[in-house]
Amino acid sequence: MKASKEIGVGLIGFGTVGAGVVEALAKNCGLLERRTGLKLELKKIADIDLERDRGVKVERSLLTSDAMSLIDDKAVDIVVELIGGTTIAKDFILHALAKKKPVVTANKALLAEHGAEIFAAAEENNTDIFFEASVGGGIPIVRSLTKGLVANNIGGIHGILNGTCNYILTRMTEDGTGFDEALDGAQKAGYAEADPSLDIDGYDTAHKAAILASLAYGFNVPMSDIQVEGIRGLACDDIRYAKDLGYRIKLLAVIKEDGGMIEVRVNPALIPSNHTLASVGGAYNAVLVNGDIVGETLYYGMGAGRYPTASAVVGDVADAAWALAFGSHERMLPIRWPGGNGRIRDAGMIESRYYLRMSLLDKPGILARICTVLGEKGISIASVLQQDTRAGEYVPVVIVTHKAIESRLASALSEIDEMDFVGSSTTRMIIEDFG
Repeated sequence: MKASKEIGVGLIGFGTVGAGVVEALAKNCGLLERRTGLKLELKKIADIDLERDRGVKVERSLLTSDAMSLIDDKAVDIVVELIGGTTIAKDFILHALAKKKPVVTANKALLAEHGAEIFAAAEENNTDIFFEASVGGGIPIVRSLTKGLVANNIGGIHGILNGTCNYILTRMTEDGTGFDEALDGAQKAGYAEADPSLDIDGYDTAHKAAILASLAYGFNVPMSDIQVEGIRGLACDDIRYAKDLGYRIKLLAVIKEDGGMIEVRVNPALIPSNHTLASVGGAYNAVLVNGDIVGETLYYGMGAGRYPTASAVVGDVADAAWALAFGSHERMLPIRWPGGNGRIRDAGMIESRYYLRMSLLDKPGILARICTVLGEKGISIASVLQQDTRAGEYVPVVIVTHKAIESRLASALSEIDEMDFVGSSTTRMIIEDFG
């Protein structure tokens, strides 16, 4: 029997996911060799902390605190970057690409903010960068967009891409838990960081949306062009009113193409309770992709964590090893970073139906004045929900609009919120119709 060719792997970052990668390589090394015909051998592990117990056994000789020496090591054929961040990680990746070594990374923030430079470096050095684990953990959404759906024009992508936010919203919806309590539960369960800002303010989801939009439409989508709104402080009242109206609230990444304009946004949205994405609960992720030939396809699974993310990383390592062994490069056909001529739709021109919750004095004629302001901005009302009546006091009034342009709605709400019969700023959320 012909001996398998050995491919050396160097790992930078021995944290939660890094330890999962080490464990996966050790546990399924025989399976990987049978399936690829290659022997994936872990040669070096670089981390600033060489003493902490990661729950996996490795030979001490594999450990180093010098990541650059790992990259330069001739025994290392593939570099895996799992330290995160957009500074030193970028230096390591660019150095590895300059050495013509393929890179595997889960670094969504780095790709979202510096993807054009990194992909140009890979192209210049005739090598590859693999990043399945950067979006959706173990969900194979990157492969699906770049390979399985390559024959399709992508009409739209709707994604639940942050397990922390989805866990919080699930608890609020199913248990009636308040936002702060649900966040505390997410932290205790290990789904949320001590500082959850990136998650609950929507930027983790936006990083992933930037990558998916760039894959789907073949040009670099900068973070500055993405409208981002998170779920921080979302009120239980809005969860309850949404349920009464037949909706669930989810934090969505929305990517759409219409007439050559690309819409990319992240926001909490009301989605119909009977829609597939409404049933995605807990810390799970899901991505719905609409292709002009295939129609709708759905990708579902754990979007983060030691083992799901490690699964995606090791899958990329296997792809990189195969490319090295047989002289074929992953050219990521739908991507032409930094080229492409796509145009991003201005956030103010987004058109949707809206959910509005206002605090209004319970007096005759107040609603008519609200309708007048909205009408002057070209915004028509589809329905009004007022469950409380307390004459002379402030009561919540929920208005559902027909389709309205964001800039016009913002102008109307700015005017309305200054009126003396309005008790607090209006809460507004997009209603996602999936039509």
